Amino acid sequence: MMPDMSVEIAGVRLKNPVMTASGTFGSGKEFSEFLDLNQLGAVVTKGVASVPWPGNPTPRICETPSGMLNAIGLQNPGVDTFKKRDLKFLEDFDTKVVVNVCGHSVPEYVDCVEKLADEKRVDLLEINISCPNVKEGGIAFGTSPKGVEEITKAIKDVAKQPVIMKLSPNVTDIAEIAKAAEAGGADGLSMINTITGMKIDIRRRTFALANRTGGLSGPAIHPVAVRMVYQCAQAVKIPIIGMGGITDAESALEMIMAGATAVSVGTANFHDQTTTLSVIEGIRSYLQENHTASIRELIGCVR
Repeated sequence: MMPDMSVEIAGVRLKNPVMTASGTFGSGKEFSEFLDLNQLGAVVTKGVASVPWPGNPTPRICETPSGMLNAIGLQNPGVDTFKKRDLKFLEDFDTKVVVNVCGHSVPEYVDCVEKLADEKRVDLLEINISCPNVKEGGIAFGTSPKGVEEITKAIKDVAKQPVIMKLSPNVTDIAEIAKAAEAGGADGLSMINTITGMKIDIRRRTFALANRTGGLSGPAIHPVAVRMVYQCAQAVKIPIIGMGGITDAESALEMIMAGATAVSVGTANFHDQTTTLSVIEGIRSYLQENHTASIRELIGCVR
C-alpha cells in the first residue's frame, strides 16, 4: 500500500509536502520543460509586486562554498502582467499555486494582494517581508515584531486567500517574530529566507556583487534553517513551510521532523532542475521502508 503523502496548510490540501522556493523556479513555465509540474505539491512563484521592479544592477549572483549569494532585488514584471501571463499558464496544471508577494511599503503589499484576491488560480499567498536585497521595505518589516504584526494584519484585512508570512533569519529571536505574525492573523509561516552575506573578489579588489551584500542560500544555511523551524514550531500553532538548503529527501525530512508541514526546494533547482521530483520520491521511499502510513506522522516528531 502506498503511503499517504498529502498535507494540509490553512485548509489547502497538497498532494505531497514538496514545493518550489520563490525566486528559484521562475513562476513554473521556465522549468516546465524539465519536469512535470503536476507532480509537485505546489508551485511557488517568483516575487510579484503591484508595479514592475527593475531589480538590482549586475553582477548579482556569485557562488560560495556549499551555496550561492544573490542580490537580484526581486525583479518582476508587476502583478498585471503576472496575472495575464504566469497565472494563465498555470491553469493547465493539477498542482497548488502559491504567489509570493513583495512591496516597498504596506500600501504596495495591500494593493498587490487586493489585485490577486479574486484570482481563483491562487491557492495561497506567501508574503515576502524578509528579502535582504531591497533597500526600502522587505526586510525592514521582517525584523521587528511590531512591524511584522502590523503588516500581517493589514494584509489579512484584504486577502481572500490564506496568508503565509515569509520570515527573515536575520533577527535576534526568530520565535518572537513568528509569534508576532501569528498574532497578526497569519495562517502559516514560510522560513527561512536567505542570510545576509558578502563576497570579495580579491583579483579585482572589489565586491563580487554590485549590491555589495547578498542573500546566502544553499546547503550552507541548512542547519540554521532546521534550528529556526524547530524553534518556531515550538512557539506557534500555525503550520510552517520549511526551506533553506534542501537538496534531497534527507534534508527535507529533517525539516519535517523539526516541525515543518511542507518544504520548499530552492537553490538546488539551479544545480539539478529535477531536484523537487527526487525529493518527493525519496520521501515516499523513506515512508515505505520505515512502514510509515502517512507523512503527517513525521511532522514535528522530534521534540
